[in-house]
Amino acid sequence: MKAYVLINASPGRAIDVAERIKGQDGVVGADAITGEYDVIAVCEAPDVNQVGRVIVEKIQKVDGVFKTITCLVVK
Repeated sequence: MKAYVLINASPGRAIDVAERIKGQDGVVGADAITGEYDVIAVCEAPDVNQVGRVIVEKIQKVDGVFKTITCLVVK
């Protein structure tokens, strides 16, 4: 299962948040971006429940993460 996670970070924290998320177990990559969201992360896990765990336990706990939106890949 693959998902893109759109992240709003606290002001001035986008680059730091992206760097701290990179390398987490289940996170394939993370980049600071421009636009409505500050960071985009790519997660991969065996199933949707594991993707949820990665988001809750690895991404949302990073200092500076304000909000996440998960987009599951369907194909």
